[in-house]
Amino acid sequence: MVVLETILSVIIVSVVSLVGIFFLLLKKDILKKTLLFLVSLSAGSLFGGAFLHLLPEVVEGRGFGLAVSLSLLAGVLLFFVIEKVVHWRHCHIPTSSAHPHHLAPMNLIGDGIHNFIDGLIIAGSYLISFNVGVATTIAVLLHEVPQEVGDFGVLLYAGWSKIKALLFNFLSALMAVIGAIVGLIIGTGSEHFSLLILPFAAGGFIYIAGTDLIPELHKECGAKDTILHLFALLLGIGLMVALKFL
Repeated sequence: MVVLETILSVIIVSVVSLVGIFFLLLKKDILKKTLLFLVSLSAGSLFGGAFLHLLPEVVEGRGFGLAVSLSLLAGVLLFFVIEKVVHWRHCHIPTSSAHPHHLAPMNLIGDGIHNFIDGLIIAGSYLISFNVGVATTIAVLLHEVPQEVGDFGVLLYAGWSKIKALLFNFLSALMAVIGAIVGLIIGTGSEHFSLLILPFAAGGFIYIAGTDLIPELHKECGAKDTILHLFALLLGIGLMVALKFL
């Protein structure tokens, strides 16, 4: 049952890579506002997932000792290293001359690594419990929507056709399935895997929300935008709170 739940979840997350083309059909100003709302919602869900589901679960299982702290920090540092070494960062606004992105191959490599890690995290979460797995999947899913729109825009900016961009973006997203399979294999053979992957995931969630998503929101500081972003941020956190009662 855990295997089916995990694989189904990562397939759903992977299919999100195909939504990019539909969002890019929107007018630029509507697209920007829509994406920033989703960025806010994603940030709230990632913070909520980390602090309301992942960390409480692992603390209950093994306390907040050195191993948990180091695993959490490892999650933060790994995403930092990915951005530095691969020269890639999550960007949630489509590319333009005023908002350039890195080259397409670098974006695909970075995105593939990130998706593989998402698969590991989702697998580890379902091995702990169904509720933690669902909460983690939703947090990842909400983050994938604006990320994949940005990634799709990068490939178009690099001169790729829409069909080629969709295909390679989807292939990159399927790395989550491979990550999930690896996570299930490791997790079923080691009871320590899940309790180490959860704080690692929490660190990654906190890093992405704090360094990639929140800064995007500060680019629009009007009163209406701020209220809307705060509402979406709280909505994302509220969603994670609601999942606690499932």
